[in-house]
Amino acid sequence: MTTTTRSGPLRGAGRTLRPTTKVLPEHARAHNRAMVLQHLFHQGPSSRADLARSTGLTRVTVSDLVSVLIAEGLAEELGVRSEGRVGKPATLVGMRTEEFHVVAVDLADDASLRGAVMTLTGTVAARRTVSLDGRTGEDAVAVLEDLCRELLAAADRPVVGVGIGSPGVIDSAGVVVAAPNRGWYDLPLAARLTERLGVPVHVANDANTHALGEYTYGGATGSGLMVITVGQGVGAGIVLDGALVRGRAHAAGEIGHVTVVDDRDVRAGDPLPRDCACGRTGCLETLLSLPALRRATAGRTPEESDAVLASVGRKLGLALAPVVSALNLAEVLLSGPPELLDGPLRDAALATVQARTMPLLGEDLVLRMGALDEDGALSGAAALVLSGQLGVT
Repeated sequence: MTTTTRSGPLRGAGRTLRPTTKVLPEHARAHNRAMVLQHLFHQGPSSRADLARSTGLTRVTVSDLVSVLIAEGLAEELGVRSEGRVGKPATLVGMRTEEFHVVAVDLADDASLRGAVMTLTGTVAARRTVSLDGRTGEDAVAVLEDLCRELLAAADRPVVGVGIGSPGVIDSAGVVVAAPNRGWYDLPLAARLTERLGVPVHVANDANTHALGEYTYGGATGSGLMVITVGQGVGAGIVLDGALVRGRAHAAGEIGHVTVVDDRDVRAGDPLPRDCACGRTGCLETLLSLPALRRATAGRTPEESDAVLASVGRKLGLALAPVVSALNLAEVLLSGPPELLDGPLRDAALATVQARTMPLLGEDLVLRMGALDEDGALSGAAALVLSGQLGVT
């Protein structure tokens, strides 16, 4: 996937400090095209002069790019601006966001695969869900391919591409380096499905796609954002200065495997360290995953459950505090069942972060539930296509 900001492509989490290759004309053109599309997508219909002022490009360059976008069917002229101004009325140009579809697939659930046909603005046109029935490895790939074909057949408009949010470590080319629960290792999933389906396919970690979804469709800030996904496991996606952070081994955001409980600091009422799937004990995931939360609150009174959730929230805050400080995050979003996350757990996590960080960093931190609910992963998969194919996030 080409990682972009609202003003163009970036390397890593920010601009390239030590350029190693020259900028070719085709790279500059793709950058400028992405800037024009970014403006039209987020700001709506604009004149060519508006686009030139917003992007810093010359009017000649903007006019040339707009002509290309109109020829591609991505943009159209909408008539003259109605407001009265001196001089020749400006002709507005708009992006045809409702005239194209993307296919989005969420693989986060161990038991089933969820997919949707969506417009470029995130409106769902059709949904499909299929059961995995315990299948892994190549059998699971076959189920995924069949689901994608069914969704492509359900689209009644041109499909820009397919976006897939998958558990596991996934590199920038859409190769699943390791997804143990799926039985996938070094699987070139994006390339294989692109060849078989005949449309561009983009694959990324499901927590990363969720972060892209909140940034693109959920109104979250891109200056410093972390989205924590709470499900069978715990993961996180990070957006800094408008760019998705992947990390050296494509594993940035593995906050679920930070150790927050050990034998030395267990006090009365605190949980004992549990074995984690990663092979260690006391990881945040052993407390914060949905199975762990449901197990810890089962059979308790509401007051007792609130106390347990607050305890887990404090452990989450311990894990978050150094991340918030190191990255100067503005927002941390929780994605998962609000009945478990939005209340004592969230309040305790925020209080702990604020108590353990400099006031400059912690006082204004926003820690809230995500805005996209259960469709966050699907919206993120759609955003993955927008970013990869159009340079829009």
